[in-house]
Amino acid sequence: MAASNEGALQGASMPGAQGEFTSRRERRAAEQAQQSRATRHGSRRVERATSDASDIAMRPSTSRKLVKRSVAKRPASQPRAKRSKRTMIGQLASISAMAGVFALLVSTSVPATAFYTADDLAAAASAADKSQSPAAMAAVPAQDVMVNVEAAVAAAETDTVTRDSYEAKSFQQQIAALRGNPNFSYSNNPNGSIQWPFVGSVPISSGFGPRNVCSYCSSYHLGIDFTPGSGVPIQAMADGVVSAVNLHSGGLGNHVIIDHVINGQRVTTVYAHMQWGSIQVATGQQVTVGTVVGAVGNTGTSTGAHLHFEVHLDGTPVDPYVWLKANAN
Repeated sequence: MAASNEGALQGASMPGAQGEFTSRRERRAAEQAQQSRATRHGSRRVERATSDASDIAMRPSTSRKLVKRSVAKRPASQPRAKRSKRTMIGQLASISAMAGVFALLVSTSVPATAFYTADDLAAAASAADKSQSPAAMAAVPAQDVMVNVEAAVAAAETDTVTRDSYEAKSFQQQIAALRGNPNFSYSNNPNGSIQWPFVGSVPISSGFGPRNVCSYCSSYHLGIDFTPGSGVPIQAMADGVVSAVNLHSGGLGNHVIIDHVINGQRVTTVYAHMQWGSIQVATGQQVTVGTVVGAVGNTGTSTGAHLHFEVHLDGTPVDPYVWLKANAN
């Protein structure tokens, strides 16, 4: 009985054992395939993690810090009430600006009579015609102007008109007025042993001593200025020896210095501001009274063509006008 049962079991289990064997092989193959897939996925994850780690490691530290800072400093979302309020204010501002632009456009482009009706225009034209009609113009009273001709003529005859007076003065007269002594009259004797620097009498514009003629002129005048005109010959005052001939030397310009001995005293005369090329004497030359020294010019510190003439007694400058008035013969 047992043997029969065992055989029956063996006979019944053979097909089932074959099927179970088959299912086990398939199950094992499936498990192996699943393990291989898991292994592949795991390796891929490891590779991705490794590559991500290497990318992060390769990034500069500054970029990582910036990313962290940007993430850390990202502001929190504002409440919806505040955002809606700001949005509403911005919309109102935009609408107000557009309304202002539209009003400005209308006020500058639409004529003043655009909103008038046809009846209004007709009434305005009729009123204008009536105001300019001849009857309306005749109704305006005329203006009367009364002019007292006799009173106007009398007033014109009695009124006096004051006018500014003027006078013309030469440069010599102006300088003489500033000096306070306009009288420089003299006469020359062409046969005398001591003579004036010119054959005839010529104007003297400035005397000896303190003066205030111009901003760049000397405040103390060491001689007198003769103004006969440009180019007039200048003569030696007396016999003597030429001690110096200076060309364009300082304020005196082109000038000559002559030494004389008069009445046993050493007298030196200076002739200044002479024209270029007009000097006719040389240093060391003996001259006689009346010898032409040069011509009147405007060299050096000068306000016009003139002869600046000086007289020195033993090295001390004296008034040439006074000395010549006393010694010329």
